[in-house]
Amino acid sequence: MTAMTEHLLRPDVLVPLLAALCAMATVLTLAMPFLAPDTLQRRMKNVAMERDRIRLREREKLAKSQTVGLRGQQEKAFVKNIVKTFRLTEWLGMENSKAKLAAAGFRGAAAESTLIFFRAVVPVVLMVSGSIYLFTVNDMGYSFQIRIGAVIALTYVGIKLPEIYLDNAAKKRRNSVRRAFPDALDLLLICVEAGISVEHAFRRVADEIGRQSVALAEELTLTTAELSYLPDRRQAYENLAKRVNVDSVKQIVTVLNQAEKYGTPLASALRVVAQESRDTRMAEAEKKAAALPPKLTVPMIVFFLPVLFVVIMGPAITQVMKQF
Repeated sequence: MTAMTEHLLRPDVLVPLLAALCAMATVLTLAMPFLAPDTLQRRMKNVAMERDRIRLREREKLAKSQTVGLRGQQEKAFVKNIVKTFRLTEWLGMENSKAKLAAAGFRGAAAESTLIFFRAVVPVVLMVSGSIYLFTVNDMGYSFQIRIGAVIALTYVGIKLPEIYLDNAAKKRRNSVRRAFPDALDLLLICVEAGISVEHAFRRVADEIGRQSVALAEELTLTTAELSYLPDRRQAYENLAKRVNVDSVKQIVTVLNQAEKYGTPLASALRVVAQESRDTRMAEAEKKAAALPPKLTVPMIVFFLPVLFVVIMGPAITQVMKQF
């Protein structure tokens, strides 16, 4: 092991290796935009499946018939069998797991079973891997108590990893909706002023905004389905606000509910909310721009100034060394 490390740290081996890694990273960076899959069609297909589930659920509720299987994303048999066999739903089910999954863009029984499966498997994998490495392969010179603590820490990290992944996915989805929502409001305002109903306006906006934000297009399409099949239209608006959890969306939901209940002019309210959303987006951009100089201070001191001093003082030092 030591001989291999010394061999890898030799300059004639390390420099070509680093050059190859840099070349590979450059090629991957240039190729990733061309290799990225188009997720719009896949997400819109999932929304269409969700619309079918809503239609079937409402028909079953009205007919008071026995529940039948709903079309949608099917669970993997392996994951489903493990979750049912070990009754993981009762032991590892997260509070409000369906709401968190919906906020992250995952819907259906398959998503919940997959989450519970990974909550059970990831801690075990990390615990076993850490135990094997620290107690058999390399103890790293630590005492027994420290190694036990490291294994416990790895297990805890494994328990939290699925939740962290969900939170990050939901945050990324909210940011995507927040950036695209002012433009969607402008499109919605144009549709309403043209005399199009709210359902058709949502459908048209979802078709147009999908290139900018797949998440927003998916939520608007699902809201269109709920407006068509739920008995209460306000419930569809409230579901949109709960799934997205963005202040601008909550504001527009309030406007739509007021227009639905009191008959207030919708176009003027949409115009005001759209202007406020654009102002908010511009304020956030200005805030990030104002915070950029302090963040660049340390990188400039550490990386740029030494190179600048070398470039400026290098020729002078060379001339002085030639004289003396």
